[in-house]
This record gives sequence, structure tokens and C-alpha cells, in this order.
Amino acid sequence: MALPAKKQFQFWGIFIVVFALMFWALGHVLLPFVLGGAIAYFLDPVADRLERSGFSRVAATALITLLGVLVFAVMVLAVVPTLIQQTIALVETLPQFSAQVRAFVASNFPSLQQPDSIMHQTLQQISGLLKERGGEFLQTALSSAASLLNVITLLVIAPVVAFYLLLDWDRMVAEVDKLLPRDHAPIVRRLASDIDKTLASFVRGMGTVCLILGTYYAVALMVVGLQFGLVVGFIAGLVTFIPYLGALIGGALAIGLALFQFWGDWLQVGLVGIVFAIGQMVEGNILTPKLVGKSVGLHPVWLLLALSVFGALFGFVGMLIAVPVAAAIGVLARFATGQYMSSKMYYGHSASPNESAQDAE
Repeated sequence: MALPAKKQFQFWGIFIVVFALMFWALGHVLLPFVLGGAIAYFLDPVADRLERSGFSRVAATALITLLGVLVFAVMVLAVVPTLIQQTIALVETLPQFSAQVRAFVASNFPSLQQPDSIMHQTLQQISGLLKERGGEFLQTALSSAASLLNVITLLVIAPVVAFYLLLDWDRMVAEVDKLLPRDHAPIVRRLASDIDKTLASFVRGMGTVCLILGTYYAVALMVVGLQFGLVVGFIAGLVTFIPYLGALIGGALAIGLALFQFWGDWLQVGLVGIVFAIGQMVEGNILTPKLVGKSVGLHPVWLLLALSVFGALFGFVGMLIAVPVAAAIGVLARFATGQYMSSKMYYGHSASPNESAQDAE
């Protein structure tokens, strides 16, 4: 005899609450495991394709791991030191940038420089804050978010977790399938398939788009001579997965720095703007349609809400799981909507779905 629906709702409700509480309490500990799981999920299609080409699962996982180690080593040796140097130089340059902004305002808008004006007081406060807190902010950020122990733990545990999860991914999926309630297994499989398609389209697709655009912005901005091109490209690529926000943040930062560095040389400022214009054209017309598609179903506002809520509740780990959870909730919401619109609660007792369709004809 099947378990009553009320009992099932109670059981799964308690399970979700307990799981959320455990995740909230252990979020900082789970970071390497969540990151390793995300890497394994991202690379599973590559391993599957290598298997279809004749590789065993062990050989495919080993090859992917070797290539990942080589790419990581190149990044550590060639990219990371430059990125850190440019970030530090950018923070140290902020007070000078503030002073130049004040000089520009003084020469073009002298009325705003009156000692009793609100704008003058605001600029004074910003300049003082940047001078006093710029270096302190960088030091605090580095010490709190990237302490040596946390970095070592993340760099050691996350790749190991990713390796083993990638190796056993198909086996784990099969074991989870065995645990599904038999009465609801077909529906759960269909929903899981829809969630996987959504995540595959968005996470894997947008991850590739972010990597391509970040690399393009970094290289192109350094080619046109922008002093902090690598940092700007890294930031722009990192937030590209939120539609329009990546271009807005990266473009505003790049053009602001270009005005500071090339003031008076409008050709160079224009070149920086052209770099971002080309990037947006390529993203909107080639990368996103080809790699992500248009049927993902994750609205930008829904993404921002999920990132904000999960970031506030679970910190950085919450931001990592925000997109998968948002995709799952979206799929479940569409399924629930479909169930509601085919039920008597929607049509009422006077007409069935078939009768309503016939009436509409």
C-alpha cells in the first residue's frame, strides 16, 4: 500500500529542512566538496565523449585530470602573478584616480567645488576613504577570503573530490536511481532530466562563454594598452553569466580606467569601447545562441534573486549552488503549473480539459 500523500509531504518537508540546516551549519566545510562536484558535473560530458571514442572511464578521467593539471600550472605560472600585481596596483591607484576626478570636476564644474556643497563634501569623503582604507581593504580581503590554510585545503581537496566524482559519476547516478520511490520514479526521472538539460545549457554553456569572453577581454584590453586589462577581463568574464551585468560592470570599469589613463587621447578610449562592443556582439549573436540556447528558462531577475538569497543564507557556497537550485525550482514550478492547469482546480467541476478544448475550437 502506497504511503499517503500527506505523509510523503511531511517526510520530504522534514528532510529538506534538516538538509538546509546542515548546509547552513557546515557551509564553509563543504566548499571544496561543492566545488569538486561542480567541476565533475561540468566535465562529465567530456568523459562520456572520450568513452564513446574508445577510452575506458579510468583512462578518460586520467586524461582530463592531466590536462586540467597542465592548464592550472600554466595559469599559476603565467596568469595569476600578473593578475595579483594588477589588482594591487589598481587598489593603490584608486586615490590618484579620485584626485583626478576632483581635478576634472574643479575645471569643468567649479560650482560643485564650493566647500559647503554636497558634492564637494562627498568627494572629500571618498578620497579620504580610499586613501585610508584602500590598502587595508585589500589586505583584509586577502587574509579573510584566501588564507593559506583555506587555499591549500581548497586546492588539494577540490581536485581530489572532482577526480573521484568524475570517475564514478555514472555509477552514482545509477545508485541514486535505485533509491527513487518506485511509484514516482518515472516523474522524478523526467524532472531530473529537465533539470539536467537546463543546467547543461546554462552552467556548462555560460561557463564556456565566461571563459571565452574573459580571455578575449583580457587579451584585447592589454593589446590596446589598458594598464589593468587582465583584471578587467577577469571581472567581466566572471560576471558574464548574469545577462547584461557582466557587460555593464566590465564596460564601466574599463572605460573609467581608460578615461583615467588616456585622458585626452580619445582614440585609445574609443578602442576600449570598441573592444566591449565587439565582445557583446559576439556574445549575443554567436556564443550565447550556440553554447547556451534560448530555451534555458532562467530569467536574469530570477538569477539575481537566487544569488542574493543563497549568498545571504549560506555565504560563498550558497552562491555556488544558487544557479542549480534556481534551475531546479524553475523546472519544478513549470511542472506544478502544468499539473495545476490540467486539474479540476483550474477547470472547475463544470468542464474537463477535453471539453474546454472542444469549446475553444
